[in-house]
Amino acid sequence: MDGFPLEIPLFLLATFAGALVAGLSGFAFGLVAASIWLYILTPLQTATLIIAFGLIVQGYSVWKLRGALDWKKLWPFVLGAALGVPVGVSILTWANPAHVRIGVGVFLVLYSLYALFRPAIKPVTAGGAAADAGIGFFNGVLGGVTGLAGILVTIWCGLRGWPKDVQRTVFQPVAVAIFLMSALWIGAKGAITPDIIKLFLIGLPALFAGTWLGCWCCCWRRELS
Repeated sequence: MDGFPLEIPLFLLATFAGALVAGLSGFAFGLVAASIWLYILTPLQTATLIIAFGLIVQGYSVWKLRGALDWKKLWPFVLGAALGVPVGVSILTWANPAHVRIGVGVFLVLYSLYALFRPAIKPVTAGGAAADAGIGFFNGVLGGVTGLAGILVTIWCGLRGWPKDVQRTVFQPVAVAIFLMSALWIGAKGAITPDIIKLFLIGLPALFAGTWLGCWCCCWRRELS
């Protein structure tokens, strides 16, 4: 990101919008932010910032949900993710950035289409913990490459037929675990540059403002209902 007049405002706008949506829904910060960031940042910068900001936004949400967490449901996803994250981070750090950018763009389009049409599918009950761990692995790979750490688990929770409040107590903690593991692996590879740190500090006010507004709107909507 070289030019200040346009790139910095776009970066802050994407950060604020992502945090606003995450404050409202508890999800999708990375989806919203990446849709703009990938035009002005490298895939490595985008993924690292999604991870760093996601730890703050999702970490706060998970702290509020800590009393409702079901560790029997969580551990297979986290175990699978622990194996998948190193694979994803390795791909992120050695792959051609142009190819990664295209791949992430295609994935965002496909997920948007899925969310738009959301086909009615009979709940999946087979596979048990092994299937959950497999989803956790692929979710860890995706999170390591893109920073989008909750998408596959969110889809899987829906396919499992779990209620929305149960889904949230699964996909948010899993996302936070993947954010933390990804941050450690990216740091271990020496890929956290001064430019990324600078962007992180610049974006913090927009992140806090968007999160606060999203949470406030969410509470206001609940009061009206």
